[in-house]
Amino acid sequence: MSLSIRRVSILVSMLLLPALGTADVRGSAPVLPATVASVVAAPLEIPPLGAAQADVTLVEYFDYNCPGCRHLDPELRKLLASDPKVRLIRKDWPVFGDASTYAAYCSYAAAREGKYAVAHDALISSKQDLDTKDDVRQVMRAAGFDMQKIDADIASHEKEYSATLARNVREATALNLRGTPGLIVGNQRLEGDAEYADLQHWVAALRKHP
Repeated sequence: MSLSIRRVSILVSMLLLPALGTADVRGSAPVLPATVASVVAAPLEIPPLGAAQADVTLVEYFDYNCPGCRHLDPELRKLLASDPKVRLIRKDWPVFGDASTYAAYCSYAAAREGKYAVAHDALISSKQDLDTKDDVRQVMRAAGFDMQKIDADIASHEKEYSATLARNVREATALNLRGTPGLIVGNQRLEGDAEYADLQHWVAALRKHP
């Protein structure tokens, strides 16, 4: 298992910018419709949140170790709670290394148990850095997961999970994202952290000028 996780991390390092990390400058740029369609197309490892028939779809590229992603997560939840016509698709982009990749795999394994939200909430709200697999396991155990079962699932579905992360890396590279968090709001690419008001603004702007 560790060799495959390392291969994914090396792939990230090869394809992305050398100084990649948390994007701290938020800008916007249009995204081609064909690119958006490809990004939101099935299969999706993570269950989408929000409206099944949304008029605006957000796609978030995130890393569980990213401070900006940890701040953005409750802002996105607030948007989903207040706007019944918004959908959110999350995509793991583990730019911080092996532990981030392992955390993504754990969340996928949890999704097979029907407990993705439990795993995601525990990992994204962790007060400690997830620098090692043991750090990730500690957070998952505290959330009630049997890590022998989680690791067995990862061993059984590692090829599939690795392919999902590779797809996410290709998409983030094609979108010219410079770091996490990266957001696609409708047909606009945003980079860096955002507040609830920022998200509301972009959603409203897209509805006014689709």
